[in-house]
Amino acid sequence: MTSSTSLVPIKTSKDLRLLRQDWRNPVGLVPTMGALHEGHLQLIRHAAHYAEEVVVSIFVNPTQFAANEDLESYPKSLASDIEMAQLAGATQIFAPNVTDLYPNGFSTYVVPSGPLVERWEGRSRPHFFRGVCTVVCKLFQIIQPTFAIFGQKDFQQLQVVRQMVSDLDFQIEIQAFPTVREEDGLAMSSRNSYLDSEERKVAPLLYKTLQQAAAIIQNKPKQNLEVLSQTLTSQLNAAPQIKIDYLSFVDAESLQPVSQFNGNVCLMVAAFVGNTRLIDNLLIQT
Repeated sequence: MTSSTSLVPIKTSKDLRLLRQDWRNPVGLVPTMGALHEGHLQLIRHAAHYAEEVVVSIFVNPTQFAANEDLESYPKSLASDIEMAQLAGATQIFAPNVTDLYPNGFSTYVVPSGPLVERWEGRSRPHFFRGVCTVVCKLFQIIQPTFAIFGQKDFQQLQVVRQMVSDLDFQIEIQAFPTVREEDGLAMSSRNSYLDSEERKVAPLLYKTLQQAAAIIQNKPKQNLEVLSQTLTSQLNAAPQIKIDYLSFVDAESLQPVSQFNGNVCLMVAAFVGNTRLIDNLLIQT
């Protein structure tokens, strides 16, 4: 149940730690960078079903952006985000300033390595997972949630966070929530707001191609997936305004490329639609 009084965002780690002492478990965390949409709201509703306290963090994390990326232009709408999150079931909003999480002299980062990060987003955006793991680790330490929910759209990120939690002995349950989509299949993302009207018409081709791949595999499960990925890449690159960064079938646990369907495969894609980089994926399982 939500209050008729608007939530006041918690602005500092110190204030949150003081409040945390009085919260009853379970505590759910939904980490976001703001610009909330229905996908975020479904995560919050899910958390509210299981938690006494639901903390929504709203923080555009500078350490996961490269110099040529959209840190400065990333959409921000804190007032409406708070209202939407509260209506969905959030009981606390943590919206720290950059200097609170990264004070002057900050120099310690969580840097994942190994096969989960060596390809895909880890190769295209080599700064990305260091920034993600560092800020998520800090949120976990500050909030001490019972569980945290991550959207499955960012599938590699989900697996990397799971590995970090295991490696660093966090006693936190990581829950995955299925990708929330627009009616035409486009995965919901704050960056969709960058698309102009023509790009928005083209963008759903990504998911349609994933669905096409799943149908092909179901009909012919023994075919060579490397060849199929090359065919799908060429098909998408031929579409107006689409440029594929990567499109590959990977083992859903190890994220390593697979050439044959093993019953638990994820087809992951990253592409530029115009100047906007979008990611998506589809689990294909038996």
